[in-house]
Amino acid sequence: MAAATPQGRRSSSAVAASGLVVGRGSEDSALLRLYRRAVPGRIRRAVVARTSVAARARMKRQMAVVPLARHLVGTVRATWLRRVRHRLSEGADRAVRLVRDVPKVVIVQSDVSPLAARNANAAAVCQAFEQAGIDYFRVRGRSNTAAAVAVCSDDRRAVVRALQRACRERPGYVCSLDTRWHERRSTRPGFTHGSWRWLSFADTIRVTWYYSDPRGQLTLGPKYGCDVEFWTGEGDMLRAPRPNRKADQVRRTDLAVYASDSLFTWLTPAGTVPPSVRTRREFARPAPDDIRFPVDVVYTWVDGSDPEWLSHRSACTGTGYHDEAANAARYLNRDELRYSLRSLHLYAPWVRTIYLVTDEQTPSWLDAGLPGLRVVSHKEIFSDPGLLPTFNSHAIESQLHHIDGLSEHFLYFNDDVFLGRPTTPQDFFLANGLTKFFPSTVLIPPGPPCEDDVPVAAAGKNNRALIEATFGTVISQKMKHTPHPLRRSVLYEIEERFPVQHHATASHRLRSPDDLSIVSSLHHYYAFHTARSVPGRLRYTYLDLTHPALAVRLGALLARRDRLVFCLNDTVSGEQDLPAQQAELTSFLEEYFPVPGPYEDRHDAR
Repeated sequence: MAAATPQGRRSSSAVAASGLVVGRGSEDSALLRLYRRAVPGRIRRAVVARTSVAARARMKRQMAVVPLARHLVGTVRATWLRRVRHRLSEGADRAVRLVRDVPKVVIVQSDVSPLAARNANAAAVCQAFEQAGIDYFRVRGRSNTAAAVAVCSDDRRAVVRALQRACRERPGYVCSLDTRWHERRSTRPGFTHGSWRWLSFADTIRVTWYYSDPRGQLTLGPKYGCDVEFWTGEGDMLRAPRPNRKADQVRRTDLAVYASDSLFTWLTPAGTVPPSVRTRREFARPAPDDIRFPVDVVYTWVDGSDPEWLSHRSACTGTGYHDEAANAARYLNRDELRYSLRSLHLYAPWVRTIYLVTDEQTPSWLDAGLPGLRVVSHKEIFSDPGLLPTFNSHAIESQLHHIDGLSEHFLYFNDDVFLGRPTTPQDFFLANGLTKFFPSTVLIPPGPPCEDDVPVAAAGKNNRALIEATFGTVISQKMKHTPHPLRRSVLYEIEERFPVQHHATASHRLRSPDDLSIVSSLHHYYAFHTARSVPGRLRYTYLDLTHPALAVRLGALLARRDRLVFCLNDTVSGEQDLPAQQAELTSFLEEYFPVPGPYEDRHDAR
């Protein structure tokens, strides 16, 4: 199951009433999914090549409005479930929601998140075993989103009774992960006896309590469940029914130990003190691939509509050497930061501290006084205050490593970059401290910088010249618009090794053809040449807000939710395009990230 599942499927009238652009519900219609499964890819690509975007959108709309038997049946079953299981579904914290057109009793929470759902499911299973007096221990499984608990297969009958009782007290669901017989990931109600007969011989059972936000836009299911593994006894040993990350056997007679839950999922922040969990000594020690150093996040942000900022900007001599550098879209505040922070809260709970670097600005909706967040002024990080004010992102980025208290390893985010699925620090760093970088297939243009180069191309050329002069190699690839994994020590070294070029970049108040792009490119290549960085891979997509098929692409991204990172970028829009784009973008982001983050002021009248 996907990390987030929309509540059911909207009818065509609901889509129209909500004002959504065609491409939202239509991208997730049952007929369209059937078409994608049944028709070979080469034929689908041929259809795309021979039809217009508008024609394809009309066809998807027609597919979406066809009455869906599965959805209608699901609605009827949901009504029946409310009546028959009213004791399980009644209460302010309970609701019946359609998950892929199947009714489920969910637990409603305002602060629902993947890590919280995982921890709650694991705690419920362990509590059930403790109340029943069943010996168990936590296992370091291969999943970071689903916990794993081991029990002896000799205790199967008592285990099933304990889990049945827990699923009746709160509406829980179960499925089999049995690799010997078959794999059934569709969950069945754990509060009915028939579901457990079906699981009589399963090696591994996943127990799940569904969690959802009050509006039903985000439902977290089996991906965050708790796996109960039945370890078989062979003499003095217990043997695992499936592979894990540490040990496939333990001694029956060994005593249980307690260890930090951070050892059992990479989603837990390093350096925190999470609850201790019951385990065996084989699982209680760090592994070579565990990241134990803290990771911070740095954003740069500007509100280009702020009158005071506009006054400073207009007083700055010059307009920038290229039209793109002065385009209003570059400084426009589309409220992306709100949703990028939501994505960070949901999908990167391991982040220690978030630093927001601004020119004496703070978003009106931001609760800047909360722990874990700090707003940093340009004045705090520029070594030479005489270089301020600046309106050049390359200049601001050149000073990020001067942030007081910043961790050695950190991620640099633009506010138009979002996490789309749960991530771990290992997606961006190696446990030995090396950073990863993500080269693009887009190439740096040949030749020296010129006035016709867009700013990113000119900076890439300057990076190339510096790397060639220093290491004798010629770089050719730009970087993807992802979070950039960085090390403070490498950035300090770049500043010290190339003082002239570094200071020149910091001194340009507007983008210049002499700029370096230090944190988004030069750091990665310099660290690679000095054995401190390696190329990495992320499931990623880049969406240009000016693309004519934007609505369709956003709808597909929303329906599939299959990208670890995505970027919604715009540098060339005209002012006449901005209102329509803003409505489309806000609608998409609110559907993708419906749960307010902890840093949003609850009194914000948004």
